[in-house]
Amino acid sequence: MNQHWKPASWRRACIACLAVPVLLHATPALAALDAPACSRLRERGVIDASAPVGCERLAVVRFSYVDFDGQHHDDGELMVLATIAPEVRQLFDRLYQRRFPLARARLIEHYHGDDAASMQDNNTSAFNNRPVTGGGPPSLHAYGLAIDINPVQNPFIQPGKIGNARVSPAAGRAYLDRPGVSAGKPLQPGMAENVAALFAEAGFTVWGGQWKSPVDYQHFQFTRAFAERLAALPEAQARQLYLRQLARLKNCLREAVGNRTNNADTICALK
Repeated sequence: MNQHWKPASWRRACIACLAVPVLLHATPALAALDAPACSRLRERGVIDASAPVGCERLAVVRFSYVDFDGQHHDDGELMVLATIAPEVRQLFDRLYQRRFPLARARLIEHYHGDDAASMQDNNTSAFNNRPVTGGGPPSLHAYGLAIDINPVQNPFIQPGKIGNARVSPAAGRAYLDRPGVSAGKPLQPGMAENVAALFAEAGFTVWGGQWKSPVDYQHFQFTRAFAERLAALPEAQARQLYLRQLARLKNCLREAVGNRTNNADTICALK
């Protein structure tokens, strides 16, 4: 663990996330994408032929959440790889049970695939066919295997000269003083440190808040190697592989918590 994630806090969080029961809503929670939905994604610049997974591999997860005023919302939506959609639903049910606040959760198509616009709106999002920030290989968002939560409370930070770090969104500058950086600094509502263990248990073991440069507090993802394995398999086989590895992951996390292992997220990552 690095300075951004205190081992003791992580262990307590992991114990809690393993023990909390999942209560699913009676209303439909998952929706596969049909032809009109896929056409809309293409028209709005969210997906194209370069995507590492096709539109038919994606699903929309619908869930309830509370905002920063404690108000209830039933319109939360995330688009993810269909392989992991049931577990993502369970993950956001747990966030709701914990009253972990989200500013909003709208599909990236509402922003025509513009990640900067989504961040400025403090929007929690997932699938978007785009490269990693700064250019290069596809982001894990392009696999539907990355989630960004509360970008304002959990900004992206590209270090620069003293006083010139790039912070996205700009409003995130108010949240640069994080627990573990300032001794005794309490966690603020909506900060990713509060729920990193829950994300890890669902397979999102890579947290950008542990990166050295850049630092991306909002970002949770699968490992790239495992994402590529899932993308290469037919959906039924991908689902079987994910469930097998998820069972191994949960056992590994339990053992790591019991053994007080500090880097359990790395040791237990899906591969």
